[in-house]
Amino acid sequence: MALGVSKKEKIDGLADSAGVSLAASAWKRLRRSPVFITGAVIIGIFIVISLLSPWLAPHSPSEPMLIDQVVKARNEIPPAQPGHPLGGDLQGRDFFSRLLVGSQQTLIVGVGATLIGLTGGLILGTLAGAIGGWVDSAVMRLVDVMLSLPSLLLAFSIAAMFARPSQFTVILAVAIVQIPVFARLLRGSMLAQRHSDHVLAATALGVKKGAIVFRHMLPNSLSPVIVQSTLVLATAIIEAAALSFLGLGNPDDRLPEWGQMLGDVQNVFDTHPHLAAWPAVCIIIVALGFTLMGETLREALDPKNRR
Repeated sequence: MALGVSKKEKIDGLADSAGVSLAASAWKRLRRSPVFITGAVIIGIFIVISLLSPWLAPHSPSEPMLIDQVVKARNEIPPAQPGHPLGGDLQGRDFFSRLLVGSQQTLIVGVGATLIGLTGGLILGTLAGAIGGWVDSAVMRLVDVMLSLPSLLLAFSIAAMFARPSQFTVILAVAIVQIPVFARLLRGSMLAQRHSDHVLAATALGVKKGAIVFRHMLPNSLSPVIVQSTLVLATAIIEAAALSFLGLGNPDDRLPEWGQMLGDVQNVFDTHPHLAAWPAVCIIIVALGFTLMGETLREALDPKNRR
């Protein structure tokens, strides 16, 4: 009897496992992954701070309230003191407040560039994967050319083309660099869907090609693209910070951004390294959070890893 119950439980367990969807199975693994939890916590804290930074910042990021403690002749800046835990910068502004507000600008640039790049990649990838033929060849040759160039060099070249650098030019430059990544990934997913059973069945039933593409192929091809967007967010934040560091970002430093803060202190790094260390550490931690979360998402949603 005990043996019979054991067999029944085993069969039920196998049936339950077979009936679990890929998303449910992936979420079950993600909940137990310390890497995913670590990345999610980092990103959650970053988003909360970014959204609430105007209220969390104890002082205005643009007001030089500590200017009387700045002595440029001796390269002195306000030290840490009550009410100003990280002291001031070269213009006597509260450094802690600028660091908090800078997180919001970094989030805006990273998310904006990723969304624009994702949209452009979806358009090109859908055209290449759905139409095929010469359209596929033309799109892929353009993608190959863009991918053959180092992403940071391409972003730098695009940003340098604008006469007046701004936050939008940084977003646009980084977004254009990300388009071929999404386009190639979506095109590959759609080519795999083209020979799937449900697409072949819809084709045999006489369903129009447009309906097959937008109702069957595209929705089932988006999972790897969405996962890739979390990894691209990390890259977008780093590249945007690099452009701002090189002076191709928003020239108005009343709204700080972490890359811009790095560029502003490069001449005094030897005497005041903490002015560069804090924004650099913030960029590294946030990029690491997106990378950890994206890598675990990609592994969890891979059907080959399903158990």
